[in-house]
Parts: sequence; structure tokens; C-alpha cells
Amino acid sequence: MTSTFKIAFATLALAASGIASSQTLLNGSYDVAREFYKDYNAAFIANYKKTTGKDVKIDQSHAGSSAVARSVADGLDADVVTMNTSTDVEFLANAGVVAKDWAKRFPDNAAPTTSTMLFLVRNGNPRGIKDWDDLVKPGIQVIVVNPKTGGNGRYAYLAAWGYAKKKGGTDAQAAEFVGKLYKNVPVLGKGGRDATTAFLQRNIGDVLITFESEVVSVNKEFGEGKVDAVYPSISILAENPVAVVERTVAKKGTAELAKAYLNYLYSDEGQEIAARHALRPRSQAVLKKHSATFKPLQLFTVQEMFGSLSEAQKIHFNDGGQFDKLYTVK
Repeated sequence: MTSTFKIAFATLALAASGIASSQTLLNGSYDVAREFYKDYNAAFIANYKKTTGKDVKIDQSHAGSSAVARSVADGLDADVVTMNTSTDVEFLANAGVVAKDWAKRFPDNAAPTTSTMLFLVRNGNPRGIKDWDDLVKPGIQVIVVNPKTGGNGRYAYLAAWGYAKKKGGTDAQAAEFVGKLYKNVPVLGKGGRDATTAFLQRNIGDVLITFESEVVSVNKEFGEGKVDAVYPSISILAENPVAVVERTVAKKGTAELAKAYLNYLYSDEGQEIAARHALRPRSQAVLKKHSATFKPLQLFTVQEMFGSLSEAQKIHFNDGGQFDKLYTVK
């Protein structure tokens, strides 16, 4: 072997070892979190390099949360999932790709942030929409995500149902109220981003029901002043759960990296980035600092109103459930 060849061979070996040491992580996530994770990933990569000396690359896969969950169950090699509803993580746990006790693997039910559902209306609120009752009025067009394909849609549905119950309604009256609301839905979005696009690019509807965090994304993507955020009197607490995809990390050897990635969401920097994207941080100190963003409103939990998201899924969103009874696909 000539000395030139030896040097070239050594260089190749070094390059190969460099490639091996630079791991890639895939985060399977829901539509509305797209911009948040762009910023979070950059912060995590910098922190990981600083603390471990290792380079990492983070890739993202976004769609409606249930669509992402199905893709992962069907073989998408996401190392972690960061969802907006626990039923999608439960689905993966039942499929054997996420740990059964995933909710105990990280603090706060493995949900580092929360959100709630509010209304986005066109600038100046021309239809005078203030609360859920306004969404069932004749002639109002409501844009919302299909609860069968996205957590965004499930939370919107449950928020409306819970509002009717909180106002003293029976289950039958809540069903009637939510039925009226969906009669005002001209088109169901596949995911949060699809619903926003229908509302703002295709100019369909008078009001969009979506996560609080979507306000920041809309202002960034479509420009300030296109929409006003309307906070209803009562809404739902939505937890954003995270989990390691055990099947993938075992195959790729990325378990430690995946755990570090999700743990960093609870760090001061992770919580601060979440707050800047209008995701409600678990850290009380960070939440207090951003009190101007997170307006106080009466929030109820899924547990108090429906027992659990899994129970709500069975009764309301499984095939033949309550949603199918009150909504006819247009």
C-alpha cells in the first residue's frame, strides 16, 4: 500500500467514523407544531453539541396527529413522537411501538406543554363572534379539523361539547348543540395546517377553531393583521404528550439521544421557546413571564368532563360513534 493510498484510506475511515458519530433523529409531530420545532431543534442541536461534543441532525415529519401516528405504526422510523392528543400515543402503545407506561417516562404525564382551543376570525371580527353560541347561528361558516384525523379536531369537538355541559346542558342538549355547530362546517380540514390554509388561502369560512399556538404561526406565515384571536368564555385544556418510539430507537441505537431530545423540552430554554410559539409552558416561572400572551380563561380537563381521552375516543370518534351520528360528510 503506497503512502498516498494509506493517507487517503485513513481520511476515508475518519470521515466514515464522523458520519457514524453524527446521529439523525426523526420527530413525528402534528401540523401546528411545525414552526415551534424548527426553533426548538436548532436550540437542542446547539445545546447537545455544547454538552456532549456530538453533532446531531433532526428531521421532522408533520401531518394531522392521527395520520402521523398511523404512519409510525405502519413503519415510519420516527425516533420520537410529539403529539397534541394522548389517544394517538396510546394507539402507538397498543401497537407495541411505544412503551405501555409512556406517560410515566417524562414529567407532567409526559406532556411538557399544553394549549387550548380558541377562535381565529377575520380582521376586525366582521361577524361579531365572541363565544361558542355564536358558532351555531344560521349563516356562520366554521372551519375545523376532522376529529377522526387530527387531535386539533378532537379537542375542538370536545371543547364545544364541554361548553354546552358547563352551561348546564344535558348530554342530549350537548349533542344537539355540537350537531348545530357541525351543520355550519362547510369543509373539514385533514389537520391543523390544512384547516388554516382553507380559512386564509382559500378564504372559506367566518371562523377557524384551532389551537392557541396557531395564532403565532398565522401571523408569521400570512402577515400580522389578517386575523383576530377570540378567546371563548370556556375552553378545554389540551395536553401535548411526547414519547420515545421504542421500536425505532432499538433498531437505530438512538435511545439516549431520543430521551435527551424530549427531556430538553422541559428545560428553561425549551419552555421559553414553547412560550414564544404560544404553547403554554409547564414552568410556572416561564408562564408568568409570558402572562400577556396566555390570557386567563375558564379551562376544563378532559378527565373531568369525559373520564379520559380514550373514553371520549370510544364514545365520540370511533366509527359509528357520536360524531358519525351528528356529522354527514359533505
